[in-house]
Amino acid sequence: MFVVAMTFLSAFCLVLAVCWRYLVPDALGRRVQTVVGNRNLKTGMGEAGKPLTLRKEPKQIFRELVQRFNLTSRIQDGKLVHKLRMAGYRGHAPVITYLGFLILTPVALLAIASFYLFVVFPNDQPLIVRIGIVLAAGYAGCHLPALYVKNRTVKRQQAIRRGWPDALDLMLICVESGMGIESALRKVAHELSVQSPELAEEFVLTTAELSYLQDRRQAFENLAARTGLDVVKAVVTCLVQTEKYGTPLGQALRVLAQERRDMRMAEAEKKAASLPPKLTVPMIIFFLPVLFAVIITPTIIQHLSN
Repeated sequence: MFVVAMTFLSAFCLVLAVCWRYLVPDALGRRVQTVVGNRNLKTGMGEAGKPLTLRKEPKQIFRELVQRFNLTSRIQDGKLVHKLRMAGYRGHAPVITYLGFLILTPVALLAIASFYLFVVFPNDQPLIVRIGIVLAAGYAGCHLPALYVKNRTVKRQQAIRRGWPDALDLMLICVESGMGIESALRKVAHELSVQSPELAEEFVLTTAELSYLQDRRQAFENLAARTGLDVVKAVVTCLVQTEKYGTPLGQALRVLAQERRDMRMAEAEKKAASLPPKLTVPMIIFFLPVLFAVIITPTIIQHLSN
């Protein structure tokens, strides 16, 4: 028995040693890749001395689908581009990919549903029911890409909202230490790159737009439009007024940061207050039957034994 246990332990340790590099994230390796990417971005050269480009090209199949179904005009649709930007997809390629999935997803779901209902299980349902299920699958496929983008937008907004109070505190510290708004945004983006990469990305984009846009107000308004959050719009309004009238930014940021901290505390208290009603049904279903069984079972056993 001891030999079997030691053999099993040795095999387990061997497998663990081989798979350790896949189980534990390589933080140092990611950091090196990030530094190399930043250096390549500054020098304009990629791997093997090739020119580095930030523009991603869409796949050939999506480009051909968009051209074949005459959807080229929708590539410049402002509402679609704005919706994808709010989900974190920027540029020309995500728009073409989204339009391609709008065509492929209904066809794929129609084919899968038809295969299962008419080939794998041909006699389980009446013909009308099977046709209805196939049409419902195709209709669901028409809305799946939009639902996926909406889900990504909601998750991204939640991540930005979660890291926004800390970003305001850091921005307040940077502004009161004498930094300009560009330097403050760059510093906050660097500090929040691990905690909230979505918010750090938005700050980096805003810093870049402040550098090359003629109207600095447009850069701040683009930040509010990309996030779609009221808390961000309030700070953007403050930044625009500061740029226009020269009002002190530190005091306004202090008030906004305090309000956001109070709102976060109120949201936490609201979630804590809603916890007892949410636990009522699980306690009734899972806890009370076990409690009754523990209390009543000894009495039943004693009664049957007598």
